[in-house]
Amino acid sequence: MAARRSARGANSKQAVAVGRRIQSEVDKRDRKRRPQKSANKPMQAGERGYPKEFPAQHLKKPGLEKDLSYPPLFEAPAYQGSEKLKDMVALVTGGDSGIGRAIAVLFAREGADIAIAYLNEHADAEATKTAVEDEGRRCLLLPGDVRQSAFCAKAVDKTVGAFGKLDVLVNNAAFQQHEYDIENLSDEHFDHTLKTNLYGYFFMARAAVPHLKPGGSIVMTGSVTGINGSRNLLDYSMTKGGIHAFTRSLAGQLIDRGIRVNAVAPGPVWTPLNPADKPAKDVKEFGSDTPMKRAAQPEEIAPAFVFLAAPSCSSYITGEVLPIIGGY
Repeated sequence: MAARRSARGANSKQAVAVGRRIQSEVDKRDRKRRPQKSANKPMQAGERGYPKEFPAQHLKKPGLEKDLSYPPLFEAPAYQGSEKLKDMVALVTGGDSGIGRAIAVLFAREGADIAIAYLNEHADAEATKTAVEDEGRRCLLLPGDVRQSAFCAKAVDKTVGAFGKLDVLVNNAAFQQHEYDIENLSDEHFDHTLKTNLYGYFFMARAAVPHLKPGGSIVMTGSVTGINGSRNLLDYSMTKGGIHAFTRSLAGQLIDRGIRVNAVAPGPVWTPLNPADKPAKDVKEFGSDTPMKRAAQPEEIAPAFVFLAAPSCSSYITGEVLPIIGGY
């Protein structure tokens, strides 16, 4: 017994000695090490360079892409389609601009026909329709308010009527408006955010599910604010957290039908949504506080939606929330 205690004591002393020796070596290097300045340049890991700053600009709601001084990049010129969605039909809400437009274009490049639900941004929607048709696929425009269950049901019915089926629903339409103090967050503001971001997702999903066959999918647009919260976007963050929970819950409900449900949770992305929310002075450096020191462009987010929609890529993935936030 005494021998075992002695051996344990020796081992402990040895561990302490090793730890101190390692510490001493690191301390020596630390004394010689010069403080490193954080790189000021944004990380560029794509096929083309992306901006760190944007024109200081503020848009009126709902925010038109055509009015932006620096148009978001959605074309993804280096992305080569490979028929991952060949002859499928996708309905994309908020597909007129921003992330929705980029999704519509890449889905079309992968062989899908596209229906786009949007509020009233007709010029943006027509531009997206042209971009989809340039990929050799058909595009149906569906203006209306996703807060209304009747519109959502009609949008799904028109999509099925035009294309004969529905394979993928992308719930993407959103309303965002900052407010610094909870006391100033009005009932109207709170209600409008929840109705657009939660009711709209629910209404669309409820209308779409009866038409989705095994192998079909629903992909939701969540947000990093639904993971980390955002002090100035209380209502918006609530809805995005709700979307993540809705994704996981609906995935469990639909698993026996062979329908997958997933979400993408982007960080800052350059779309009309943000200049239509933030003051012009804040827009200039939008996204520069991420580890990559820049906002994403829509074409950097859309491939994740392709991945989650395509059975060839993600047949064993459901109920997941994929953050794309520019690093940790």
